[in-house]
Amino acid sequence: MYNVAVVGATGLVGREMVSILETRNFPVKSLRLLATSRSQGTIVKFKGQDIVVEEATPDSFDGVQIALFSAGEKGSKELAPFAVKSGAVVIDNSNAFRMEPDVPLVVPEVNEEKVKEHKGIIANPNCSTIQMVVALAPLHRRFRIKRIVVSTYQSVSGTGREAVEELWEETRNILEGKPIVPKVYPHQIAFNLLPHIDIFYPNGYSKEEMKMVNETRKILDDPTIKVCATTVRVPVFRAHSESVNIETELPITPEEVREILSKAPGVVVIDKPEEALYPMPIMAEGKDEVFVGRIRRDESVENGIAMWIVSDNIRKGAALNAVQIAESLVKLGLV
Repeated sequence: MYNVAVVGATGLVGREMVSILETRNFPVKSLRLLATSRSQGTIVKFKGQDIVVEEATPDSFDGVQIALFSAGEKGSKELAPFAVKSGAVVIDNSNAFRMEPDVPLVVPEVNEEKVKEHKGIIANPNCSTIQMVVALAPLHRRFRIKRIVVSTYQSVSGTGREAVEELWEETRNILEGKPIVPKVYPHQIAFNLLPHIDIFYPNGYSKEEMKMVNETRKILDDPTIKVCATTVRVPVFRAHSESVNIETELPITPEEVREILSKAPGVVVIDKPEEALYPMPIMAEGKDEVFVGRIRRDESVENGIAMWIVSDNIRKGAALNAVQIAESLVKLGLV
């Protein structure tokens, strides 16, 4: 049994972490819930008990063995080093440490063995990257992917609770003929698409897009893979979708892809478009798996496949993957 802390426990991802710890029966001896001073005193239920949320401070980690962080980049940079100093293994959901060379970036279905290399911190990848590499890793091992082109359709829950509330409010206002005043996003998100997630870099790509480029290479342990990403926010409450095109070194067929992915851990293939069966966000919401469909040959290149990938960004894209990393630590005797 382990002493566990969840930092950012009142946010969408933090609450999901608490729920997943319970439903997966993680061996929790004690659970400490931490957040900002604004959330101090909030009550969160865990296994029938009311746990009072405490303010996260540098002194919050005494006796903690595993600390699940969903506190944003700033919060992680400020508090994770104190958690490590106190003896905890930090599993961080932010972008703070992902590209640090001595910090493993882990998706358990893909590179679980990397948890052995941690020096106190293990990074949880970006939500869009996680679902893509779960589907692509078994194909890369078999056919060697040399190029990926991905366009994402990302739900508002990826931005947080305020964005979910904004979509609800804008939708109501439009239907009632009231004016729209965006607060979270630079433009109206209801009945609209925004090709704008996070800041833009001088190269014209957004921070979210470059995360997918760099994280994919690190997780698949292949810096030669060429990745081009376009990330788009869509008026969906939960679950991200991705149109993914791969080009491989070895010959590849849709039939082989379906066979491999049907046996891949964490993947469910739903691919009968002639019967209108394919992955959709409403199908993935609340589910743990990565759903893949629309698998077809890319006829514009010699060895190309196009596919459609959908997953719940709050679960597999964040909270579940973090808890799975913790389970890997336990399984491998690393905590």
